[in-house]
Amino acid sequence: MISKTVVEGIVNEWLDGKDYFLVDVTVSPDDKIVVEIDHAEGVWIDDCVELSRFIESKLNREEEDYELEVGSAGIGQPFKVLQQYLIHVGKEVEVLTREGKKMEGILKEANEETFTVTVQKKVKPEGAKRPKLVDEDMTFTYEEIKYTKYLISFK
Repeated sequence: MISKTVVEGIVNEWLDGKDYFLVDVTVSPDDKIVVEIDHAEGVWIDDCVELSRFIESKLNREEEDYELEVGSAGIGQPFKVLQQYLIHVGKEVEVLTREGKKMEGILKEANEETFTVTVQKKVKPEGAKRPKLVDEDMTFTYEEIKYTKYLISFK
């Protein structure tokens, strides 16, 4: 079986000096290799092809037969690495907490320990007839959530 560590090393060699970053590598028991990369401005198919060929040049099909799939982290898929949070700061995201509470808001900031989302809440000021929307920052640790993903808006 091909080692995930070996594939990650090959991918990181290709990534060196590029603005792309590695999101995930999976290697199934039957040697199906799936590599996900991302970039702040999107992933180009030509770069996926180049990375695929680079990986193939470093692995020996005579030793182990494998299936290789190289692509971008899917739009609408949960974030897997910190860099995905960082490139989506200022954009609308959906967060599902471990308690099952789902919310939408603007990703305000992210670091290695936490991230902050600005959500709108209805608050009824004292003496007012109707509630009004106010922004509230909610900060989460990565352990507190099931997922965060980019929200595609067609407004």
